[in-house]
Amino acid sequence: QQQLVESGGGLVQPGGSMRLSCAASGFTSDYYAIGWFHQAPGKEREGVSCISSSGGFTNYGDSVKGRFTISRDNDKNTVYLQMNSLKPEDTGIYYCAASTTVQFMCARARVVYDYWGQGTRVTVSS
Repeated sequence: QQQLVESGGGLVQPGGSMRLSCAASGFTSDYYAIGWFHQAPGKEREGVSCISSSGGFTNYGDSVKGRFTISRDNDKNTVYLQMNSLKPEDTGIYYCAASTTVQFMCARARVVYDYWGQGTRVTVSS
């Protein structure tokens, strides 16, 4: 059974940093792209970043470019989202998702993802 588990959320002050982790299990290979999605209170879930199965292709939303970095360690079956210079508008629940149909590139569209984690909450506040 494929499973994704996010961790690393919590409370951070504006301007601070936080690293989220997405641990994958139950996948028969490393051939899946991973996306990170952000759902702010009262808003739609939107893709903020994604990474291809090899890690060689990444993509970022405009609101996080230059602040967030996605990476993956396939030996540990884990994808990370390093978030720097956090802003109050980054508050919300962060979900990771896996796509077994998109592998060599990635996309931030929800429709391409087959498996979802339960999310981890991030609060940016002073």
